[in-house]
Amino acid sequence: MRRSLALVSAAVTSMVALAFLIPLALMVKEIARDRALNDAERQAGSLAPALAITTDRTALQRAVASTQAGAAGRMAVHLPPRTGGTVGTSRARLTDLATATERGRSFSAPAAGGYVLLQPVALDQDRTAIVEVYLPRQDLARGVQAAWVTLTVVAAVLVAGSVVVADRLGARVVGSARTLARAATALGAGDLRTRIDPQGPPELRDAGRAFNTMADRVEQLLAAERELIADLSHRLRTPLTAMRLNAAALGAEPAAEQTRLAVARLEEEVDQIIRSARKPMETARCDAADVLRDRMAFWSALAEDQERDCELIGAGGPVAVPVPRAELSAVLDSLLGNVFRHTPEGTAFAVTLHAGAGLVGILVADAGPGITDPEAALRRGASGGGSTGLGLDIARRMAEAAGGDVRIDRSALGGAQVQIWLPTTPKRPRRRRRP
Repeated sequence: MRRSLALVSAAVTSMVALAFLIPLALMVKEIARDRALNDAERQAGSLAPALAITTDRTALQRAVASTQAGAAGRMAVHLPPRTGGTVGTSRARLTDLATATERGRSFSAPAAGGYVLLQPVALDQDRTAIVEVYLPRQDLARGVQAAWVTLTVVAAVLVAGSVVVADRLGARVVGSARTLARAATALGAGDLRTRIDPQGPPELRDAGRAFNTMADRVEQLLAAERELIADLSHRLRTPLTAMRLNAAALGAEPAAEQTRLAVARLEEEVDQIIRSARKPMETARCDAADVLRDRMAFWSALAEDQERDCELIGAGGPVAVPVPRAELSAVLDSLLGNVFRHTPEGTAFAVTLHAGAGLVGILVADAGPGITDPEAALRRGASGGGSTGLGLDIARRMAEAAGGDVRIDRSALGGAQVQIWLPTTPKRPRRRRRP
């Protein structure tokens, strides 16, 4: 924007300068020519008194030599025929001399290397003498070049000044716009404390105040939402307590033990939700490898009951991802739950953690029937009979919120493979186009 404003300012100022300076330069040239001709007429007129007194060649030679042009050898006096010929050095053509005699007034005519001014002077007995003053071309253009250089410098200074002013104005506008853009980016990344000091033109100041108002409103809405989530989670404690008491009375059967474990897990998740809702809004992170190990330990018990082979690959070391632990656990539970719901007992599955340069991939694969139309499943966020179900929609929302995405392809086990790709650093979420 600054470059565009500078170019526009330079173009406009240049056109204005040319519109004024070209006629002014021509006027300077014409003024120099007129000045030289007027000086020549003055010198030619100074010989009129001498011609009125005498036409003696010797006297006229002294009169011609007394002038500046005569001393430089650029003046001549053409006496009438049969009177004395020409006094001085002449450069005029005979035709021009005849024209000056006929007109009876002075005029200029071209000559070798310049111009000649021919001034008729009336003598007695209807006789006419012609005073000739020669003007070299450099005399006609004396001072013109210096004036043109001065005008060019003035024009260049005007153009440069306009560019500097436009650049300062553009810097002011661009600086305010960049500040607003940086604040919007920070707010979109989750920094709800971001505010700006409105600066720049009135329109950008209004935009800055509107941004601050929006940020305040977003912070208030998110705070209210967190309070609501915490309140709802607190309300779940009463039925959870009842469920835990009922589970404790079920006895020591394997099913009862699994129920007690599920209730305990649900209580932990509720506590985690309350803690997350009470914490300030910030970018959450968790160890994906630890979450995968924890959830696979939970689901492996059910897999053993259904005689399913299961495997966890690549979760040996810590792998940080910019998503809350509770969200990642919920996504894995949903995807693995769909495997158990939509594939026959005995169907194997595997979870793979892949850590690359700036990208982390979580792959949930099974040996089931697969998904007939992966693209449609991604658009709907639900399965048409495969092994994704609602878990795909939950996974897609989590991945897009972190700046990643979700893909579906055929697994090496023969069934479906859901790929969740997450950046190692939080990015702006990418919105998937929906048809």
